[in-house]
Amino acid sequence: MNLIKLKYLREKRNMTYQEVADMAGLSKEHYWMIENGRRGLTYPTAIKIAKVFNKRPDDIFLNSELTCEEQDVI
Repeated sequence: MNLIKLKYLREKRNMTYQEVADMAGLSKEHYWMIENGRRGLTYPTAIKIAKVFNKRPDDIFLNSELTCEEQDVI
């Protein structure tokens, strides 16, 4: 699972953990634990998070090559 993209998308939109969590219908703690790899992710939850960023779950969580812009974040 690629959590770097998740953090990148949140920071690029200047969103807090709380803002993403609220929009996805999750608690702040639950979302934080997902983004920081402390909690597993179910597919229904991946869909909720992806909708916040207008993406498909695979676009965010599937391991794939990073774009040049995303590599600058690492």
